[in-house]
Amino acid sequence: MRITVHLDTFNGLNPSAYAVLWLDKEAGQWSREGHAGIELPAWGRLANDGRSTQIRGAEGLRALCVLEGLKLGSQTGPRVGDTGEALWYAPPAGSPIPGRWHVQFVDLDIPHPEHGVFADPGYTSHA
Repeated sequence: MRITVHLDTFNGLNPSAYAVLWLDKEAGQWSREGHAGIELPAWGRLANDGRSTQIRGAEGLRALCVLEGLKLGSQTGPRVGDTGEALWYAPPAGSPIPGRWHVQFVDLDIPHPEHGVFADPGYTSHA
């Protein structure tokens, strides 16, 4: 399953700050599709605790952003239009900066990219 999530409305950051992320549920990874006013690496790992989804860096050690209420393990979702609070932890933020997330697109097919987006040596393209 591939999920496109839009993040925005971060108080205290650039007023037009946003990011569009592509979440690969099966691989447990994400990639940055677009952004402005937010510094994010090109890709990273996902962590899900059943209540929220953490956007982590490639090393997977700490959360850059937490998407409250985005349940990747759910059998019924996520669905287009789902929304929730996003907590931004990445620098320069010292404490979490609240924002919003919403699901723009859900592709139920397994993606087969021509070239692997992720730099992880364990990632293999299905092409």
